[in-house]
Amino acid sequence: MPPTSYAIALGSNRRHGRHGDPRHVVAAAAKAVAASDVKVERLSRIRATPAMGPAGRSFANAVLIATTSLSPPELLRRLKAVERNFGRRRGRRWGPRVLDLDIILWSGGCWDEAGIAIPHRQFRERSFVLQPLVEVAPDWRDPITGATVRQLRHRHGKASQVDPRPARS
Repeated sequence: MPPTSYAIALGSNRRHGRHGDPRHVVAAAAKAVAASDVKVERLSRIRATPAMGPAGRSFANAVLIATTSLSPPELLRRLKAVERNFGRRRGRRWGPRVLDLDIILWSGGCWDEAGIAIPHRQFRERSFVLQPLVEVAPDWRDPITGATVRQLRHRHGKASQVDPRPARS
């Protein structure tokens, strides 16, 4: 497969024994995603985000743009391995987690098979994804709606759950 680009969302709301608070977990995870066959092109600022659902604690969130020859299922396997290496265990949906990595967009358009759907089904309604995504890929088009990330962020509204200030250490 020729190299393609991916938008990957990163989030954490639990401390890690080695990396510390969620902000540092997200920064370390961005480095861990970068491997010999995955090149991180851009990383947004890390933002403080109130929790959705029963997660309890606030999150640190960011988005990175990566280039790789890996197919979506291959990249997803790599991301899940990074999550496990950071101590992620299966738990309740929207519960606290040391690390969450999701493929949001792929330059190849849509993908829907083998337990992976690209674009991510809920990214259009999530400020904690749209705000950092607009920082690193404002003109990337949603292959479903045709709208740019900037347009999607604008449509989502000015009322946001994301604190625009960087997450504190």
